[in-house]
Formats: sequence, C-alpha cells, structure tokens
Amino acid sequence: MIVVESNEIKNIERLAARAGVSTANMMEQAGAAVAELAMKITAEKKLKKVTVLCGKGNNGGDGFVIARFLSYMCDVTVITCCGYPETDLAKLNYNLIPDKVNIISFPDEYEEGISAVSDAEVIIDAVYGIGFRDCLDASSTELIELSNQNKQAVRIAVDIPSGIICNTGEIPDICFHADHTVTFTTLKPLHVLYPAIDYCGSITIAKVGIPQNIVDACTYAMRTTDEYIERHSLPSSKKTAHKGSNGTLLSVCGSYGMAGAAVLSGMAALRSGVGLLKCAVPRSIYQIVGSRLTEAVFMPLKEEENGTLSSSETGRIIDEISGRTSAVLLGCGLGTGDNVTSLVSDIIMTSTKPIVLDADGINAIAGNIDVLRASMSPVILTPHPGEMARLTGTNTMAVQSDRYRTARNFASEYNVTLVLKGADTLIALPDGNVYVNLTGNSGMARGGSGDVLAGMAASFLAQGMSADKAAILAVYYHGIVGDKCAEELSPRTMLPSDMIDRLRFVF
Repeated sequence: MIVVESNEIKNIERLAARAGVSTANMMEQAGAAVAELAMKITAEKKLKKVTVLCGKGNNGGDGFVIARFLSYMCDVTVITCCGYPETDLAKLNYNLIPDKVNIISFPDEYEEGISAVSDAEVIIDAVYGIGFRDCLDASSTELIELSNQNKQAVRIAVDIPSGIICNTGEIPDICFHADHTVTFTTLKPLHVLYPAIDYCGSITIAKVGIPQNIVDACTYAMRTTDEYIERHSLPSSKKTAHKGSNGTLLSVCGSYGMAGAAVLSGMAALRSGVGLLKCAVPRSIYQIVGSRLTEAVFMPLKEEENGTLSSSETGRIIDEISGRTSAVLLGCGLGTGDNVTSLVSDIIMTSTKPIVLDADGINAIAGNIDVLRASMSPVILTPHPGEMARLTGTNTMAVQSDRYRTARNFASEYNVTLVLKGADTLIALPDGNVYVNLTGNSGMARGGSGDVLAGMAASFLAQGMSADKAAILAVYYHGIVGDKCAEELSPRTMLPSDMIDRLRFVF
C-alpha cells in the first residue's frame, strides 16, 4: 500500500474526474463504504441509534450519504455542527436525506444535539476531512468531546478523525477518538504517524471508483513494508549452502551489566539464518554470553574499569572486520564512555563491511554524527525516538511530532538507512524513499525488543542483502513474530526471548 499526502489525494481526485469518474459518484461510494461498516456493527451488536456529525464541506456530504443509507435499518440523527452545507455536493446530498432522518442544527438546537450524542449507540464523525489545518471550532469541539465521553457508543471516523492534521498526524487541540476509521483510496500520513494512530482505531481502506492506474502514477509519501515483501521475499537457501556462504557476522555488543543485549541480539541473528556468529565481548561477561550462545564463537577482550570494551582492542576488532567478516553489529548494550565513543567512531570510519548501529552505538556518535559521512560502507541505524532526538539535537516530542520528515531528512543527509522505531516503525532510505511498517503491537514495548531487531537486520546484512532490504525485512518480520507472540501469549506477558523462539515458525 502507499501513503499519500492531502494535496496529492486532491490531485488524484481531479485526475479521476477528468477521466470520467464523477465526484458525485465518488462521494456516493465513500458514503456507502462507511454505511456498510456501520450496518455490520449495528447488526452484530443489535444497535439502532446512530448519530452522524456533519461538517459544511464534502466530508459532511459523505455524512449525509451515510445517513441516507443507514436510515433504512437504523434510527438516524444528523447534526450539522458547522452550519448549512457550503459545497454543491454537500448541498445535493443534504437535500436527499429522507424525511425520517432527524436533522438537528447545532448549536441552534442545543439540547437536542446534546441528547442525540449522549444517547447514541453509534457516532459517525464526518465533520472535517484531509483539509483540516487548525483547531476545531467551538461547536465541533463540544460535540466531539461529548462523543468521546460516550463510552457505550461505537465511534466511526470518515476518512480521518476530526481534529487531526492529515500530513503530520498532529493534534492541535482535541480530536475524535475513533474505534474504526474508513479512509478512501489510500492511507494518509496520519493513519501511520504518532500521535494520530492512537485515535484511528482499526483502519479500512475503501475504493471509491478511482482507476488504479491513476493511483499507481501518483506521488506518494511512503509505502508499506508488506508491499515491499510481496516483491522482495526472503531468499531460499541453496542445497549447496554452507556456513561460509551464509555469511559471518561480527557482533561488538555487551558490557558488564548488559550481557543480555549481546545474548538477545546474537540469538536473533542466529535464528535469522547467519552462517557464523562471532562475538567480541568484554572478558567479564564472556562466560554469561557464551553459556547462552553455544553456537557462536568468541573474542573475549580487555575492558575498562566500568566493564566496557577497552579502546586498546580497537585494532584487533578492525582486523577481524577486515578478514572474513561479512557484516558488523555494533552497539547493543555496549555501555558509555570516551572509550566506547572512540571505538565506535573508529569502526564506522574504517569498516569496509556493512554495519548495523544500535543503542549505545548510536549514543556514542550523537556528539559527532559527521562520522557517518566518513563511512566507507552502508550503515543501518536503529534509534528509538529518544536516541533519534540525541542524533538530531532536539527532543523526543519534536521527533514524534514529525517522524516522517525527521527520518527521511536524516537518512538523505547522512546517506544511511534509518529505522525509526516505535508504533508503525519507519524505514527511511538514503534515496528519500520511506517505508512504514504496519505489523507489531504494544507487547513489543519491552527492553530487549530492539536488540532482537538489530540482530535480525545484521544477520540479513551478513547473508548478503542490501542495507535497504535487510532493514525492511527485519522490521517487517520482527513485527510479524511480535504479533504471533501477542496472539499466543498476550501482549502483556510476551517477552523478546519469546519472539526469538518463534522466528522458526515465521520464517
């Protein structure tokens, strides 16, 4: 699937109209799609009272169509909360509303409007659409706040929940809290970006008659990883494969007190198919990590007093990379200190093999990110929002408020593949393309989940995949295995180690 910004959606609709698809027909199909979902819900839950909140633009027009369809099986009330409709299509469909539908003008009929929302069993939000730019008006605010307070009602948003800015997912004030959102033609950025994703509920994409060739030719903001997977599946192993042909991964991870990060990332790498795993670890954790990663080979190295790798071992690590190493995993549980900063920077600048840089590896270069420009090989960075904030010199809120542009701009500027973790993880490529991942769940919000992802990506790199492919496939399958764990164990009880164990089923 593609994710398209509001201006391009409008362009798609204009091109469709030129191709002979009437805007009236598009509105009819949009309203029918929402009504179909609402009918299914009312039938399953045995609900009757439906209130449709309508704006004065074409989103309100969609609402009038919905009310007309639902009137045949439900008790429907329409509330015009921004005044009489203004667009020609909205006026047309307002005039087609059957007489049995109760129409309330708010706030003129104040008490009636309040009662219609408070007593509703289904509330449909057709107030604002993709053109919303600012804060809700006073009447809409009151009705939407009341809708959110009605806990008995099923809430459905038309295209987008009102109060959310389409292209960024920002919520300037309040927004409609949808249980379901029916959007049209394609996903929009708000459907995959923080914080809007918390208020969209389940998302359905409905077709409204626009020819697919017009959609395919559009300029998109993002693509989803599942579409990429359809075209770039995991390669199957050859019968003649051996450990050498399946790649050698050097893991430079772990420190005293952080042995688990080396274990989780290493086990994930092995489960993802790498032929040989070499672990460069401080001597103090060698026995711990070695007892868990029995299939790996080890380089126990000197360490500083705080249990982090000694910078005096940099030369030995670089020599190992220059040898038969296929890729490097750098940073999981590596710890902090000047020695770590020096070690990480030197590896990035001298490595001729692709690198996955995670966690403490990212923090180590936050004060000197220009080291990325000196890299001679592809680099995948896997920051969470806090680490991304340190890389960009901002704060977590700033990163989360514009995840798409933050990731895309950084990847392009520093010529790296950037995995910005979080709900609907983004993978930004150096060429400006961005992919969004729709797999995964809240149960993956555990310490160690990121180590699993880094190990998977590094394993794919070592097996010969490009940085782009390794990152996208790792994020996608990481989410898939997380969903399997959530289904089997529940999001509350699942652990990163459970995900590693179930990779065998996913692959």
